[in-house]
Amino acid sequence: MLVILGLFLVLPIFMALWVSLSDWTGRGSPFAATTNYVGGENYAELLTGGGLAERDFGTSIRNNLYYVLIVVPVQTIISLLLAVLVNQRLLKARGFFRTAFYFPSVTSSVAITVVFLFLFSASGAVNRAVAYLGVNGPNWINDPRGLLHIILGAFGVDSPPGALQEAPFLGVSWWNWLAGPSVTMTIYIIMAIFTTSGTFMLLYLAALQGISGDIQEATLVDGANAWQRLWLVTVPMLRPTTFTVITLGLIGTWQVFDQIYTGTRGSPSKTTLTPAYLSYETSFNSQQWGQGAAIAFILFAIIVVLTILQRIVLRESDVVPKRKRFRPTGEGGRSSVVPVGPPVVPVKPPAGGAA
Repeated sequence: MLVILGLFLVLPIFMALWVSLSDWTGRGSPFAATTNYVGGENYAELLTGGGLAERDFGTSIRNNLYYVLIVVPVQTIISLLLAVLVNQRLLKARGFFRTAFYFPSVTSSVAITVVFLFLFSASGAVNRAVAYLGVNGPNWINDPRGLLHIILGAFGVDSPPGALQEAPFLGVSWWNWLAGPSVTMTIYIIMAIFTTSGTFMLLYLAALQGISGDIQEATLVDGANAWQRLWLVTVPMLRPTTFTVITLGLIGTWQVFDQIYTGTRGSPSKTTLTPAYLSYETSFNSQQWGQGAAIAFILFAIIVVLTILQRIVLRESDVVPKRKRFRPTGEGGRSSVVPVGPPVVPVKPPAGGAA
């Protein structure tokens, strides 16, 4: 087993690390005498080079960052709500709904990408649907405008202030960092939420079915309503599953590639460019394998750091909280949470006063 892991996992990682530190052009062996060791030049060119490589890398990070910030929270919330819904005993045809919600996850990502691009084309079903509401839909596939820029434009802010025109970070100006996801990137955001929520729903569903019914009955006895049972009892008990869902979501969203490759390939105006696709483009098309491998390792570092941070945030406390009792307040049938601690027993002083 160790031999297999070393041959197919550890060895390729060290080979890729060597490529990121060399000027290999993809011709011949990366260990040939014609390949030179360049140290951290590939990393410096991406992070502080000040040229096109730095701007493209910064643009890809910006695009992917907005993609992650929207997809991961939304798909986590939706998958939890779907799991709670299909876990209801009173729901009929629960098996059908579980299959229906999970079905997009097992469908080919290439096929789903083609369907979504067709739906969001200029004359597609989405624009025809909004046309019935008297709204002219955008040219989804070819619109590079950022959503935040569109919102600011509605309030008359069409040009950036002087302080936001500078490009102090990865060759991208603060104005472009604040652009938000482009209209075209919105298609991929909706697609990702649609295709991955079903998978994470199954994880939450398995965790929900592992919660003892006695706990739910105890909360009912204490007077908790449905929202309090979900938010104060169920969600804290699902913390390990939430950690798994967020971790898988972070890894998947930062590595998005096949949808971009099948669809717009970074267009329009590089607003759908992602680090994973940029690594492929730099390596296979530009034949700069050192920079392509460096992008992959930087992306790996980003994922590791974010995983550690969210593990710290979601770590469980060693202190056992006091039991909470839910008592009706009498206002609209709502309940208040009252911590219940050990009873206080009054101690009478001994006769004759203190010794």
